[in-house]
Amino acid sequence: MDATLERHWYVPHLPARVVSSPDTPRRNQLLAALPREEYERLLPHLRPVPLPLGRTLYGTGVREEYLYFLTAGIVSRFYVTSSGASAGSAVTGSEGVIGVATFLGGESTPSHAVVRSAGHAYRLGMHQLKSELGRCGPLLHLLLRYTQALMTQTMQTAACNRHHTLQQRLCRLILTSLDRLPSNELTMTQELAADMLGVRREGVTEAAGKLHKAGLVHCDRGHIAVLDRPRLEAQACECYAVVKREYDRLLTNFG
Repeated sequence: MDATLERHWYVPHLPARVVSSPDTPRRNQLLAALPREEYERLLPHLRPVPLPLGRTLYGTGVREEYLYFLTAGIVSRFYVTSSGASAGSAVTGSEGVIGVATFLGGESTPSHAVVRSAGHAYRLGMHQLKSELGRCGPLLHLLLRYTQALMTQTMQTAACNRHHTLQQRLCRLILTSLDRLPSNELTMTQELAADMLGVRREGVTEAAGKLHKAGLVHCDRGHIAVLDRPRLEAQACECYAVVKREYDRLLTNFG
């Protein structure tokens, strides 16, 4: 990537933009799938929460007190080593929740959950969540199906990081993020991409430069716009399609 393109794509400190809340809890796919009676019983206990860019919802070992139902934006889960190196394991948007330890019984996880695209969520306190799960009704069923999809994404990401090229992995990251946004453009600096992929920023610069020169994406001032999605999908490894099919299978047609 030439110096001009690198300078335009890399913005170290993006403003912490917050998306206002024009939506309702039903914009979360899990809440939207609840029967009306179950949803209306839960509704008074849901509290709207803005998700500004960069906010940490949970840190390593922190007790998870709330379950966040995302309605807009993206939250990334990633691990940080003792040396400060990091690698992403999964991304979540309006298809899911943050805080799975609250209903799996572990109370905390060794990962961080950080807002990577500003958005909005509705949170449910642990006490009310446990009361709902005690009914063994639709909410428990939906959360378990989401957890299975999340496990698929996490395991596939681990395999992808080991066996596929950086350019393939960058394509997967871009596509996975776009699937959770309403447009074909996302905010993503080189530093963020490098953190999520667990690589050096220079490697991301080179991989992004190839995609840019091939006309698949346009990179400018911390934003990536996809110009040719079919070709970008063809450049990605099979991991993107595997995870997408599993999410569609588990979360599109609830039964």
